[in-house]
Amino acid sequence: MLFEKGIYTARRKRLKEQVKSGIILLFGNNDSPVNYPNNSYKFRQDSSFLYFYGQHREGLVGVIDIDNDQEYLIGNDIDIEDIVWCGAVDCVAELAAQCGVANSAPMSQLSTIVKDATEKGRKVHFLPPYRHDQMIQIMDLTGIHPREQREKASLELIMAVINQRAVKSIEEIAEIERACAIGYEMHTTAMRMCRPGVTEQEIAGTISGIAASKGCIVSFPAILTMHGEIMHGNPSPRPLEAGRLMLCDAGAETNENYSSDHTRTTPISGTFSQKQKDIYSIVEACHDYAIEVAKPGIKWLDVHLGVATLMTERLKDLGLMKGNTADAVQAGAHAMFFPHGLGHMMGMDVHDMEGLGQQYVGFDDEVRPSTQFGTNCLRCGRRLQEGWVMTDEPGIYFIPALIDEWRNKGINKEFINFDVVETYKNFGGIRIEDDILITADGCRVLGKHIPYHLNEVEEFLAQRLD
Repeated sequence: MLFEKGIYTARRKRLKEQVKSGIILLFGNNDSPVNYPNNSYKFRQDSSFLYFYGQHREGLVGVIDIDNDQEYLIGNDIDIEDIVWCGAVDCVAELAAQCGVANSAPMSQLSTIVKDATEKGRKVHFLPPYRHDQMIQIMDLTGIHPREQREKASLELIMAVINQRAVKSIEEIAEIERACAIGYEMHTTAMRMCRPGVTEQEIAGTISGIAASKGCIVSFPAILTMHGEIMHGNPSPRPLEAGRLMLCDAGAETNENYSSDHTRTTPISGTFSQKQKDIYSIVEACHDYAIEVAKPGIKWLDVHLGVATLMTERLKDLGLMKGNTADAVQAGAHAMFFPHGLGHMMGMDVHDMEGLGQQYVGFDDEVRPSTQFGTNCLRCGRRLQEGWVMTDEPGIYFIPALIDEWRNKGINKEFINFDVVETYKNFGGIRIEDDILITADGCRVLGKHIPYHLNEVEEFLAQRLD
């Protein structure tokens, strides 16, 4: 376990106070086979279970009986055959004691506990499931069909979990910094390897191996491509080409499953062309603007729109956009170049708690999700709070199919100079991303500085060893 048991006890106590009544089921994950039962993916515990219990073993369920003030850790002890192949592990009773839970029981008792609560008319709280084995288990326990489970998941429990997990403790921030340290090594290695002739897959494989060499995993499959205009561009066997840009979006996840998430865009030839500098400098300015203005009480939606405004002004300077800036942003014209949100919460999940429902994690009664193209991909819009960790990731992309569609349909033609945009169709894309902690009066960038300013990128690349 990452923390001493008092932290987990306090977290569950607060959870009980916020949910108020009924029983809470927190499902841990089971092993997930790759291609046959005994060949499994590396085990990854459910984040919310890990947050409240700290245990990494598969096949566990936490039960919190609020009304009777009882807590249980449910799971089967492993048998001798498993011990022969995998080694001895603590029994479930020992695991329960380690995280401050008084009671343990075999998995067969879970249905008895749920049935008793249901018969007494008590509410059974569970989070939206995302694994099919858990969906089947919930159906067996409650009779709720998998297609209805997300809708019937407990909103009280969802909001209580979000309220706790969103604000990171000092100990959690330290763990995120450990992930950022691995991320620093991954990204600086990618920058050193970036040169004509090296394949995208070779670099992506090398940096993913850095995470593995620390006993960790990547926080998501590495995005590494010369086609930076593709938001989630998978690395291909294609060799890097001189004169183009390599976009690398990658992060690490520690043994305790806290994440990092950075993006850097590197000139493959070692220096930026003037055209690349023009666009890169806009993204750089937008990235730094967000760091300057982010602080508690500021709506992240307003930071996003501030970035969109700055970007539009600078794109007008290059002749790519035109017209009144405020009108262009209101119309969403900037989204042809910036079709995603400025950033998202980060923590145990690289898109923190997204599985609980983005409308609950990133929005509230004051700030609702947008339906406008581009802004509809903003994953958080509500007011920032001290202790939140956010990603700051503006980008500019030239997506040929999107350019063609908007031009053919005349979308935002009063704000976009399509003739000029046509000359950028083979440009690709640029994104710069860092992880920021919201502090009492502003924010600070987490982790060691990965070069991103124009001059320092070129200076860093000039020092590569051939």
